[in-house]
Amino acid sequence: MQFKKLGHTDLLLPEICLGTMTFGEQNTQAEAFAQLNYALERGLYFWDTAEMYPVPPKAETQGATETIIGNWIAQQGQRDQLFLASKIAGPSQRGIHIRNGQTRFIAEEISSAIDASLKRLQTDYIDLYQLHWPQRPTNFFGKLGYGNQEAENTQHVTDLAETLYALHHEVQKGRIRYIGLSNETPWGTIKFLQLAKELGLEKMVSVQNPYNLLNRTYEIGMAEIAQYEGVGLLAYSPLAFGYLTGKFRNGARPENARITRFSRFTRYTNPQSEWATEQYAQLAEQHGLTLTQLALAYVKQQFFVTSTIIGATHLDQLKENIDAFEIDLSEEILTGIEDIHRQQPNPAP
Repeated sequence: MQFKKLGHTDLLLPEICLGTMTFGEQNTQAEAFAQLNYALERGLYFWDTAEMYPVPPKAETQGATETIIGNWIAQQGQRDQLFLASKIAGPSQRGIHIRNGQTRFIAEEISSAIDASLKRLQTDYIDLYQLHWPQRPTNFFGKLGYGNQEAENTQHVTDLAETLYALHHEVQKGRIRYIGLSNETPWGTIKFLQLAKELGLEKMVSVQNPYNLLNRTYEIGMAEIAQYEGVGLLAYSPLAFGYLTGKFRNGARPENARITRFSRFTRYTNPQSEWATEQYAQLAEQHGLTLTQLALAYVKQQFFVTSTIIGATHLDQLKENIDAFEIDLSEEILTGIEDIHRQQPNPAP
């Protein structure tokens, strides 16, 4: 297990973070406990959750993931051995059921969100608190570019400085330790960093964005920010909702897979993604690797990645995912990946 600094801090975190968004939907509490126990045995003490989870987001299950983690903490203790990250939901995005739609990034609503998360998690602090997606209309969740529709949107947006001050007060109160972004753009990231410097407030330490062989858009703008501004990537969806495990090859749809169960998840279900996935699978096979190993090893070898968030519905999947981090891809394999990427770049942004 390798360890990397969290942003500009001196804190070292494991290169693998346990994602938990299936807890309470695809995984029962007993199954989740088994994953949490196994993760900790393997040295994965960095866990990521969100007030919105599990997915897909629904009023009847909202908050269940944090509740399960809180129940584990209440039963097992060991809170001081964990680095726990959570996220506050932004507006829209089918989240009207979250805090009755009060999801602006203002002091009152940030405080309310933290109150609820701390209660569910059965703890008195969150190590890393992230803005789950921007409040402003911009390109995220599968939208590649910022276009006329976003530019012409006139919805009210909370001033970013106001949000930073609200988070600063929560840090001062000891309820959160570090702050981060998620599904953020280069402009938003730089603006938050600029304001933190100007106002003498806490700096964002991380950005949790998608990054995988089918979506390398982070390299355009965000990677350079990571290099020069000390804001690392927490890479989510490294296996592209399971596509990069190979289980959907040749049109297969395993019975309990997320893509099979929930039709709304279409980010990776296009002909371009399927073609690229097949090419990466064949490349892996040529070098004696599984597609899962190829995909995870590629992500972890990128300089801007602080930690890769892995999630699983079964323990054997979790074990395979963790074991994949022991692999380092050769220059020959990396060249093969680039050849495929040039033919079909970012088919699933």
